[in-house]
Amino acid sequence: MKIPVLNREISIPGASSSPARWPFIPVAVAGAAIGAVTEFLLDPEQGKRRRHQARDRALALFRRGGRETARRADYAAGKAQGAAYTAAKATTGGEEETPDDRTLASKVESIVFRETGVPKDSVNVDAHEGTVVLRGEVKRPEQINALVEATEEVEGVQRVESLLKTPS
Repeated sequence: MKIPVLNREISIPGASSSPARWPFIPVAVAGAAIGAVTEFLLDPEQGKRRRHQARDRALALFRRGGRETARRADYAAGKAQGAAYTAAKATTGGEEETPDDRTLASKVESIVFRETGVPKDSVNVDAHEGTVVLRGEVKRPEQINALVEATEEVEGVQRVESLLKTPS
């Protein structure tokens, strides 16, 4: 076998270029690497600092991995919870829960006053267990009917009580 050395080839008698004839190369490379790491970590002047630094980096790597695993588990749990909610909603026919009173009153205010054009400050909206009570004063009787009809159309409203009046 001929090995190039400094722009010349040197022959090694009895050697072949076959990898089976050179089984010691991977072992030699591994031994050299282990020796270099050992010397690096056991150096009398800098070895202690290097060992502590290596330990700290390894522990930080495990901590980051643990946090990443926890984050992924939380994400998967949220996705599963959402899928379970969607499946439960599909099996019950998709019926929505009745919103609480404050949410229902807010929903009525935002939808009804936008559609009818009546100022919000002239009418008070209260809700209790699906019943919406409209109190206040509007300028024309047609506005009373428009408010009541628009309120009845809002999802979640079961009944409407009108205590609206016009100025005398």
